[in-house]
Amino acid sequence: MATGKTSRTFGWILMGLVMVGLVGFGSTNFGGSVRTVATVGDTEVDANRYLRELQSEMNAFQAETGQRLTMEMARGFGLDQQVLARVIATAALENETARLGISVGDAQLRDRIVDIPAFKGVDGKFDREGYTFALEQSGLTASEFEKSLRDEVSRQILQAAVVNGVATQPVYVDTLYGYARETRDFTWATLPMDQLTTPVPIPTEDELTAYYDARPQDFTLPETKVITYAWMNPEDVIPTITVDEAQIRALYDERASEYLVPERRMVERLVFGTTEDAQAAADAIAAGEKTFEDLVAERNLQLSDIDLGDLPKDELDAAGDAVFALTEPGVTGPHDSDFGPALFRMNAILEARETSYEEVREDLHGELAADAARRLISNMVTELDDQIAGGATIEEIAKSNNMRVGTLNWTAGDSEGIAAYDAFREAAEAVTTDDFPAITLLEDGGVFALRLDALQAPRLQEQSEVAEAVRAGWEAEKKLTLLAEQARGLIPQLEGGETLSSLGLTEVIEEGQTRDAFVEGTPADFMAVVFEMEQGDWRVLESDDSVVLVRLDAVQAADQDSEDAKALKASFAASTAQEIALDVENAFARAVQARAGIELNRAVINAVNAQFQ
Repeated sequence: MATGKTSRTFGWILMGLVMVGLVGFGSTNFGGSVRTVATVGDTEVDANRYLRELQSEMNAFQAETGQRLTMEMARGFGLDQQVLARVIATAALENETARLGISVGDAQLRDRIVDIPAFKGVDGKFDREGYTFALEQSGLTASEFEKSLRDEVSRQILQAAVVNGVATQPVYVDTLYGYARETRDFTWATLPMDQLTTPVPIPTEDELTAYYDARPQDFTLPETKVITYAWMNPEDVIPTITVDEAQIRALYDERASEYLVPERRMVERLVFGTTEDAQAAADAIAAGEKTFEDLVAERNLQLSDIDLGDLPKDELDAAGDAVFALTEPGVTGPHDSDFGPALFRMNAILEARETSYEEVREDLHGELAADAARRLISNMVTELDDQIAGGATIEEIAKSNNMRVGTLNWTAGDSEGIAAYDAFREAAEAVTTDDFPAITLLEDGGVFALRLDALQAPRLQEQSEVAEAVRAGWEAEKKLTLLAEQARGLIPQLEGGETLSSLGLTEVIEEGQTRDAFVEGTPADFMAVVFEMEQGDWRVLESDDSVVLVRLDAVQAADQDSEDAKALKASFAASTAQEIALDVENAFARAVQARAGIELNRAVINAVNAQFQ
């Protein structure tokens, strides 16, 4: 299994070497007297090798994302370090194969080369010219490529030897499968807070203090920004706006179709090829031989295909008078239509609806006034910007422009008043004490400017400040404790033959529930506790405002022998063996590198990277 994985890894690396040559048109060798980016033991990592690997990685990124990748971006993604680590790891294995004397013969190397599809001609046979051309385009000589291929096959032999025999033990697979797939049957019920029979005692000062001291996170104020703001809201400006009566009347007339709706009918239209066919259909309906729905189905249509919606009389053309003459739902026709003779079915009568000018005048006035207010505010933005740029304070621009001015202690999550606006919350989140106020538009056409006066660090409130919250929290916790004690007091009765139902609780029976099951109405750790229980045990679990009584009825072991189980375990064993083999291979590679030692030539590495600037 591990050997197969290594073989696939070899195949991908091999094809990667080939594809560098096929797609790397314009690639250049790295010149200079020093051509080594690193030395691992006695093996040198050639600069051109690092160059080609880095170019291949960048090309792959660009092909996947469609984005041109600069060297600066590549460094940001860590691509250069990944490539360097990969070529060093490969060199370390090559150094180890050389130390151990592992190599392959020329005949095996030749077989490898001629089997590579990219080197075959149109006849499916190895093409020497194509082979030479591909290597030239990649900047590789034949000897360089053949050496890299020979090294790769040698590495494959070494890697296969390292991971050979790696397998997942059956007991390991069976144990994990049994853990994941075993189930529980249990019976449970909720004891709600309104069934608490024990009075809650009056807390002592020591008890309240202990509760307060144990929960500092509940009584700590978050970071708070003291913000002063100036705010102009369209609602504040509307009372100052005068709207001409003619404008209101013009808007009403413009929307006459909304306010003066004529009588309408909900209509369906079924078109026929000839008047005779339409008449025959009408006769069949009149004789009770067919329904309108039958006729629609015969045409392979749906009612939605012939639905015209609700229409006034003048939009029904020749059928208008007949359709509107119907006093109840029915069929009329045939009548001429734009698509030929048709039957019309009227389904509902919609009476005319008229909304008078007086009924909507105030709404129209408000709409026009709001529009005018927003325009007025918009026209003031430049002037307000100029005032702030000239040094005016929040208070000064508020006074001179009749804006609201206020101060609030803002924390993340506040959404009251002006903090209900997204734009204000974003500005409040970003503002610092070094920022100058700026006029910002709001979603409803208003504007505001703010200033950060102080930044208050998170603060644990004194117990006296939160006395009511402390008492309420203590009482809620005490009630839950008393309710849990009351529930535990029921267990002897349940063990003596009573049931949850006989004790007045709503009994729920669950079967075949797995560890990750969600049972509505139970605490978050409910299933974890159930799986820790012994068969026949009772437990009491506290929730937010109730407690749960639960009994474990049965433990159902996982079926290890079903076809589904065998398939799932086989898949898990295979994937786990691959992961173990990969871990062994990586550990071996790290050990080889550590034993051989690594020397990096940063100057050459930087010079290679500079080729991509």
